[in-house]
Amino acid sequence: MSQHFIPAVFYRGGTSKGVFFSASQLPTDRDRCSAILLAALGSPDPYGRQLDGMGGGISSLSKAVIIGPSTHPDADVDYTFVQIAVDEPVADWSNNCGNLSSAVGHFAVDEGLVPASDGEVLVRIHQTNTKKLIHSRFQVRAGKAETAGDYVIAGVAGAASRIRLDFLEPAGAVTGKLLPSGRVLDHADLGSEGRFELSIVDATSLIVYVDATAFGFDGSETPDEIEARPGVMAILEKLRRYAGVMIGLGPTPDSIGLQTPRIAMVAAPRPFTGLDGERHGEDAFDIATRMISMQRAHRAIPGTGGLNLGVATQIEGTLPNRLSRPANTAGEVRVANPSGLVSVGAVVRHAGDGWMADSAVLFRTARRLMQGEIAVPSSLAR
Repeated sequence: MSQHFIPAVFYRGGTSKGVFFSASQLPTDRDRCSAILLAALGSPDPYGRQLDGMGGGISSLSKAVIIGPSTHPDADVDYTFVQIAVDEPVADWSNNCGNLSSAVGHFAVDEGLVPASDGEVLVRIHQTNTKKLIHSRFQVRAGKAETAGDYVIAGVAGAASRIRLDFLEPAGAVTGKLLPSGRVLDHADLGSEGRFELSIVDATSLIVYVDATAFGFDGSETPDEIEARPGVMAILEKLRRYAGVMIGLGPTPDSIGLQTPRIAMVAAPRPFTGLDGERHGEDAFDIATRMISMQRAHRAIPGTGGLNLGVATQIEGTLPNRLSRPANTAGEVRVANPSGLVSVGAVVRHAGDGWMADSAVLFRTARRLMQGEIAVPSSLAR
């Protein structure tokens, strides 16, 4: 037989989709495992569609998750995330996906990794990419994760059962520091292309923030409108790599990976129309963002992106703080993105000479879409 079959589950988690594997079904060698995941998702695909695999041709639909027994004393399971590039043979193990984090607890309960009684359950997750802990709370019915409910998130049609994700001590997920440069505001001089203000924040993920108005945007644009603007994506990519070198992720711009850091434009509230056609007034939210992932404008907001922004808005002097309305008394910030609105929460405080983030909270939904076996070339399983 020319193909090898691996048990897997296909999940929607938040506004992303990914293939979930039990760790016992994959090789422990990272290079061998990466090759299998690339084949499973259909990468690399020079046509950008991943037709020969389970991927969907954009970053939010080209993801893999590996779940196994916990190696952390305060967790129930280990969760490893791998971002698969669409048109390059790249499997990026450097970061987490906040959206797919919402499906990890569901998988753990449904696969019998964590025993659960009916009602609200807590699954304690060790996120191995960032070495952080996540607490996932959701409903269980008849011994399985509940999917039916009335909670709606922007970017997903219909309602489902709500999942609460608490990201504990989210600062320094990539660099070990909440503010990797040691400053709330930095500057990047790209010569003839301009001089730009940056805020670099590392909380659940590493994000470089820029002011949308520096690129002629006001924060109401659709992903297609952003990508159609000549030269903008190239400058954003240069800034992303410039920031990566600035904080020591690599010695040169070319050495900076595709996934980390991300870059995001932020703007003060202005009315906009979501991708579903719904109109949102400027009083309905506190800050607008348009996030870029692998040189594509995200159609919603990455889960860790929303969490990071919730933290960043509460650090005095950052671009997000400057452009956002203040968080409410519960530390909640309403974030506008192309698909609509999402609320994120964070507990941030100034201690001594610096800032500290105690936790960040995100509400999502998830659903098991398919279960079975994924076929990859037999040569990869040897």
